[in-house]
Amino acid sequence: MRFLHTADWHIGKTLNNFSLLEDQQAMFKQIEQVAKENKVDAIVVAGDLYDRSIPNEAAVKTLNKMLQELNLCDHFPLLAISGNHDSATRLSTGQDWFAYQSFYLNTSLAGAFNPLTIKDTQFFLLPFFGIQEVRNYFDDDSIKNVNDAMKKITTEMTKYFAPNKTHVLVAHFFAAGSKRTADSETLVEVGGLSAVATDTLAPFDYVALGHLHNRRALNNEKIKYSGSPMKFSVSEAKQEKGVWIVDTAPFSVKWVPLKPVHDIHLLKGNFAELIADASNYPNEDFYDIELTNKERIPDVLNKLREYYPRIVSLHRTHQAQQAQFNFDKKRVQESPLDLLAEFYSQTMGSEMTSEQRAWAEKALTEVMKGEN
Repeated sequence: MRFLHTADWHIGKTLNNFSLLEDQQAMFKQIEQVAKENKVDAIVVAGDLYDRSIPNEAAVKTLNKMLQELNLCDHFPLLAISGNHDSATRLSTGQDWFAYQSFYLNTSLAGAFNPLTIKDTQFFLLPFFGIQEVRNYFDDDSIKNVNDAMKKITTEMTKYFAPNKTHVLVAHFFAAGSKRTADSETLVEVGGLSAVATDTLAPFDYVALGHLHNRRALNNEKIKYSGSPMKFSVSEAKQEKGVWIVDTAPFSVKWVPLKPVHDIHLLKGNFAELIADASNYPNEDFYDIELTNKERIPDVLNKLREYYPRIVSLHRTHQAQQAQFNFDKKRVQESPLDLLAEFYSQTMGSEMTSEQRAWAEKALTEVMKGEN
């Protein structure tokens, strides 16, 4: 069979208070088109359908519409699990009758041991879990960490392996050897350890993972992150987003990139350069700007937003540094102007100009007159 592997939709997410809902709807249409063009037999969503455990009304309506479009209109079987951002309890509402339309949504550990068979493939849907939940399920307090838990889970799953079938695990966790490369990836630790050993996953022919937003987070032929379908933070600006198309016999995986609706740009330059170059960039895209000016520019963020309305981050190359001084007797005897010059040099990384010294000397003179 052939299926599409995606994850981490995070419906309802914002980027520095900018709503991403319209962009998420547009990205969904691209995913839908990829599924149709590749004639997939099913679509796998490996967790974090929502961005929050209690999503707002608009997010709920948007996700419902997406799932209905794929399942009821396009007639794709859907296989989904809850991730760490989802509320398993809320997400599971309705799952009993979803299955009648080939929408298989699992949010419980117990449900992970009821494999779903589509054509030549068995799918095991393992939602995000806690260590205590695994201890309770197996009545085994010797389970101390995530690898103990996954060994138990995997051993139990293999009991349900049907012969002459491909076995696929759908899960949401941090796998050993993976690299977190995005600010939007929530650090999740299960049982005090954050990584599932990839050797534990060896019985499966393919592991469709969610949680990390970069598909390159793990380099393994049969254990893969799909990554998020769009960029959710500045740290993801240079990542290519997309989905995997997985064929089971013969086994192969194909990466299909998705085009950003509104991209994230990393810009660096002084104020004048940034203003001059503004016409070269789309007005509605998102921007992280590093300002190289040493001098202070009043209300600089709002001035830049006249040209780049969607600035999500603004920082300076020359940040003022906290100065360290040794206040000995010799330093106390130094003139205020010399102390100011040294303070400026240590905080700004450059010497005061002659104009700045003249201005400072004049200001100090006025202060001294006022004190007298």
